[in-house]
Amino acid sequence: MQARSSSPHRSPSTAMLPGFDDVLRARSTIAPYLRPTALYSYRGLSDAIGAELWIKHENHQPTGAFKVRGGVNFMAHFPPERRARGVLTASTGNHGQSVAYAAGLFGVRAVVAVPNGANPAKVKSIRQYGAEIRFVGRDFQDCRRYVEEAAEREGMHYLSSGDEPLLIAGVGTHTLEIVEALPDVEVVVVPIGSGSGAAGACLVTKGTNPQIRVIGVQSEGAPAAYRSWQEAQRVEAPIATFAEGLATGAPFDLPQTILRRDLDDFVLVSDAELRSAMRLLLDETRNLVEGAGAAALAGAVRLRDSLRGKRVALILSGGNLSWAGLQELTAQG
Repeated sequence: MQARSSSPHRSPSTAMLPGFDDVLRARSTIAPYLRPTALYSYRGLSDAIGAELWIKHENHQPTGAFKVRGGVNFMAHFPPERRARGVLTASTGNHGQSVAYAAGLFGVRAVVAVPNGANPAKVKSIRQYGAEIRFVGRDFQDCRRYVEEAAEREGMHYLSSGDEPLLIAGVGTHTLEIVEALPDVEVVVVPIGSGSGAAGACLVTKGTNPQIRVIGVQSEGAPAAYRSWQEAQRVEAPIATFAEGLATGAPFDLPQTILRRDLDDFVLVSDAELRSAMRLLLDETRNLVEGAGAAALAGAVRLRDSLRGKRVALILSGGNLSWAGLQELTAQG
């Protein structure tokens, strides 16, 4: 697969869709740069759900989130002759860190547009990894519109955080590691913001064992991907959640195509449920995580009756909680 640009408003062709073989190739590509993350089971969490729960610790990645897998896979394929002009992307934080980190590995110029008021810890990391920061608007959708226009105007490559096959194949390696370490897994639960992680999970499970169920979880305060999946059409929705990793107001077409084909179930959770799951993860695993990182557990709590007695893997997608976020979590706790 070659790095390419795709408009978030253009329906993807079948040729653009990544497959399981692309995930296998991505694993070989990223192996020199990223190690497999831990997969641990915690008795307290299993008891709380009534199932055998396993946590995939993507918060242990060098950027603190799963997105770096896709960033490395993309940058490894980015044409050398285009690296000086570079890439321009929009992010609430974790995707931006991924792009900045991977761009540094391969000598690619990177510019990341983030909303005003973005998580300062993530902004600091993006800058430390060597990317240029541009503050744009009040939310991800403002940044997304800006980079679509600015990339063409400045002659840069517009890197979508969702509609990019190399990103989806790269992040899908987290589920490849799960099914190899836990071949009898029955359910994989994954957060959904752009949908790239869930799409990658679907590619792997349906490519290895179609009996494995994949369940997506999104905040009810940003339900665009959920509603688009449910209604099988593009649906935009307001953003009103503290969990920036889930805060997308419009769907991405490429992940949606895969999710409509392969995703088994999709649930929404409240911000209160996300914060409760964050505290439960801290209590039982001693891991401090961000809102999106706790979404899979929040979804499992909501679905505990249907998960009872099953072997379930939860993707803990990120741990980049700011000081302000921590203070709010403890105050509400």
